[in-house]
Amino acid sequence: MSLIEFLGLAAIAIGVFLVMEGVAWAAHKYIMHGFGWGWHKSHHEETEGFFEKNDLYAVVFSILSIILFVVGSQGYPLVFAVAVGITLYGIFYFVVHDGLVHQRWPFRSIPHRGYAKRLVQAHRLHHAVEGKDGCVSFGFLYAPPVEKLSAELRQRGTVAEERRARA
Repeated sequence: MSLIEFLGLAAIAIGVFLVMEGVAWAAHKYIMHGFGWGWHKSHHEETEGFFEKNDLYAVVFSILSIILFVVGSQGYPLVFAVAVGITLYGIFYFVVHDGLVHQRWPFRSIPHRGYAKRLVQAHRLHHAVEGKDGCVSFGFLYAPPVEKLSAELRQRGTVAEERRARA
Protein backbone atom coordinates (compact mmCIF):
# COMPACT_ATOMS: atom_id res chain seq x y z
CA MET A 1 0.00 0.00 0.00
CA SER A 2 1.36 3.38 -0.96
CA LEU A 3 1.50 6.37 1.35
CA ILE A 4 -1.23 8.09 -0.70
CA GLU A 5 -3.51 5.06 -0.37
CA PHE A 6 -2.84 4.89 3.38
CA LEU A 7 -3.55 8.60 3.82
CA GLY A 8 -6.75 8.23 1.78
CA LEU A 9 -7.94 5.37 4.00
CA ALA A 10 -7.00 7.35 7.12
CA ALA A 11 -9.02 10.30 5.78
CA ILE A 12 -11.99 7.97 5.22
CA ALA A 13 -11.70 6.64 8.79
CA ILE A 14 -11.62 10.20 10.16
CA GLY A 15 -14.56 11.17 7.95
CA VAL A 16 -16.57 8.17 9.18
CA PHE A 17 -15.68 9.13 12.77
CA LEU A 18 -17.12 12.61 12.17
CA VAL A 19 -20.23 11.29 10.38
CA MET A 20 -20.83 8.90 13.29
CA GLU A 21 -21.88 11.82 15.50
CA GLY A 22 -24.81 12.43 13.14
CA VAL A 23 -25.59 8.71 13.02
CA ALA A 24 -25.41 8.52 16.81
CA TRP A 25 -27.61 11.62 17.17
CA ALA A 26 -30.27 10.13 14.87
CA ALA A 27 -30.07 6.70 16.53
CA HIS A 28 -30.36 8.31 19.97
CA LYS A 29 -33.31 10.50 19.02
CA TYR A 30 -35.30 8.18 16.78
CA ILE A 31 -34.37 4.69 17.94
CA MET A 32 -33.33 4.97 21.59
CA HIS A 33 -36.03 7.54 22.36
CA GLY A 34 -38.42 5.79 19.98
CA PHE A 35 -39.09 2.10 19.47
CA GLY A 36 -35.84 1.19 21.29
CA TRP A 37 -36.84 2.92 24.53
CA GLY A 38 -37.14 -0.48 26.26
CA TRP A 39 -33.36 -0.77 26.32
CA HIS A 40 -32.50 2.92 26.63
CA LYS A 41 -34.90 3.60 29.52
CA SER A 42 -32.38 2.01 31.90
CA HIS A 43 -29.96 4.81 31.03
CA HIS A 44 -32.45 7.40 32.26
CA GLU A 45 -33.10 5.65 35.57
CA GLU A 46 -31.00 4.82 38.59
CA THR A 47 -29.56 1.35 38.08
CA GLU A 48 -27.82 -1.05 40.41
CA GLY A 49 -24.65 -2.75 39.31
CA PHE A 50 -22.08 -2.06 36.65
CA PHE A 51 -24.18 -2.73 33.55
CA GLU A 52 -27.52 -1.39 32.38
CA LYS A 53 -29.82 -2.69 29.66
CA ASN A 54 -28.84 0.31 27.51
CA ASP A 55 -25.36 -1.25 27.18
CA LEU A 56 -26.91 -3.70 24.70
CA TYR A 57 -26.67 -0.88 22.13
CA ALA A 58 -22.87 -0.95 22.53
CA VAL A 59 -22.93 -4.71 21.96
CA VAL A 60 -24.98 -4.30 18.75
CA PHE A 61 -22.72 -1.54 17.40
CA SER A 62 -19.63 -3.57 18.33
CA ILE A 63 -20.94 -6.59 16.44
CA LEU A 64 -21.54 -4.40 13.38
CA SER A 65 -17.96 -3.10 13.60
CA ILE A 66 -16.57 -6.63 13.99
CA ILE A 67 -18.48 -7.73 10.89
CA LEU A 68 -17.03 -4.77 8.96
CA PHE A 69 -13.51 -5.62 10.18
CA VAL A 70 -13.94 -9.23 9.04
CA VAL A 71 -15.21 -8.16 5.62
CA GLY A 72 -12.53 -5.49 5.34
CA SER A 73 -9.77 -7.96 6.17
CA GLN A 74 -10.81 -10.07 3.16
CA GLY A 75 -9.30 -7.54 0.78
CA TYR A 76 -11.66 -4.57 1.15
CA PRO A 77 -9.55 -1.78 2.65
CA LEU A 78 -12.34 0.78 2.25
CA VAL A 79 -14.64 -1.32 4.43
CA PHE A 80 -11.78 -1.76 6.91
CA ALA A 81 -11.33 2.04 7.07
CA VAL A 82 -15.05 2.45 7.77
CA ALA A 83 -14.75 -0.10 10.59
CA VAL A 84 -11.81 1.84 12.04
CA GLY A 85 -13.81 5.10 11.99
CA ILE A 86 -16.81 3.51 13.70
CA THR A 87 -14.58 1.87 16.30
CA LEU A 88 -12.75 5.12 17.04
CA TYR A 89 -16.10 6.80 17.59
CA GLY A 90 -17.09 3.99 19.95
CA ILE A 91 -13.89 4.44 21.95
CA PHE A 92 -14.45 8.20 22.23
CA TYR A 93 -18.08 7.57 23.20
CA PHE A 94 -16.99 5.17 25.93
CA VAL A 95 -14.37 7.54 27.32
CA VAL A 96 -16.39 10.77 27.06
CA HIS A 97 -20.00 9.66 27.62
CA ASP A 98 -19.61 6.71 29.97
CA GLY A 99 -16.43 7.95 31.63
CA LEU A 100 -16.54 11.72 31.83
CA VAL A 101 -20.27 12.44 31.71
CA HIS A 102 -21.69 9.50 33.69
CA GLN A 103 -18.50 8.57 35.57
CA ARG A 104 -19.23 4.86 35.16
CA TRP A 105 -15.57 4.02 35.62
CA PRO A 106 -12.81 5.67 37.66
CA PHE A 107 -12.85 9.01 35.88
CA ARG A 108 -13.79 11.08 38.91
CA SER A 109 -13.16 14.49 37.44
CA ILE A 110 -15.93 17.01 36.86
CA PRO A 111 -14.88 19.61 34.29
CA HIS A 112 -15.31 23.25 35.32
CA ARG A 113 -14.74 25.00 31.99
CA GLY A 114 -14.59 24.65 28.26
CA TYR A 115 -15.89 22.00 25.92
CA ALA A 116 -15.98 19.20 28.50
CA LYS A 117 -18.08 21.29 30.92
CA ARG A 118 -20.55 22.16 28.16
CA LEU A 119 -20.78 18.51 27.14
CA VAL A 120 -21.53 17.39 30.70
CA GLN A 121 -24.08 20.18 31.23
CA ALA A 122 -25.84 19.46 27.93
CA HIS A 123 -26.13 15.79 28.76
CA ARG A 124 -27.49 16.60 32.22
CA LEU A 125 -30.13 18.75 30.53
CA HIS A 126 -30.91 15.76 28.30
CA HIS A 127 -31.53 13.74 31.47
CA ALA A 128 -33.59 16.53 33.08
CA VAL A 129 -36.68 15.08 31.38
CA GLU A 130 -37.88 11.88 32.99
CA GLY A 131 -39.50 10.15 30.04
CA LYS A 132 -38.50 9.52 26.47
CA ASP A 133 -40.27 12.58 25.04
CA GLY A 134 -39.29 16.24 25.31
CA CYS A 135 -35.54 15.72 25.74
CA VAL A 136 -32.86 17.96 24.26
CA SER A 137 -29.25 17.36 23.16
CA PHE A 138 -29.12 13.93 21.53
CA GLY A 139 -25.48 14.08 20.45
CA PHE A 140 -22.72 12.34 22.35
CA LEU A 141 -19.57 14.22 21.41
CA TYR A 142 -21.16 17.52 20.35
CA ALA A 143 -23.27 19.64 22.63
CA PRO A 144 -25.25 22.70 21.58
CA PRO A 145 -24.83 25.78 23.80
CA VAL A 146 -26.31 25.15 27.25
CA GLU A 147 -28.26 28.42 27.18
CA LYS A 148 -30.04 27.30 24.01
CA LEU A 149 -30.89 23.91 25.50
CA SER A 150 -32.16 25.46 28.74
CA ALA A 151 -34.37 27.87 26.80
CA GLU A 152 -35.72 24.99 24.71
CA LEU A 153 -36.60 23.01 27.86
CA ARG A 154 -38.28 26.07 29.43
CA GLN A 155 -40.26 26.70 26.24
CA ARG A 156 -41.52 23.12 26.17
CA GLY A 157 -42.39 23.21 29.85
CA THR A 158 -41.77 19.46 30.17
CA VAL A 159 -39.57 19.62 33.27
CA ALA A 160 -41.93 22.01 35.08
CA GLU A 161 -44.89 19.81 34.14
CA GLU A 162 -43.13 16.71 35.51
CA ARG A 163 -42.36 18.54 38.78
CA ARG A 164 -46.01 19.57 39.17
CA ALA A 165 -47.12 15.98 38.52
CA ARG A 166 -44.79 14.67 41.25
CA ALA A 167 -45.98 17.25 43.80
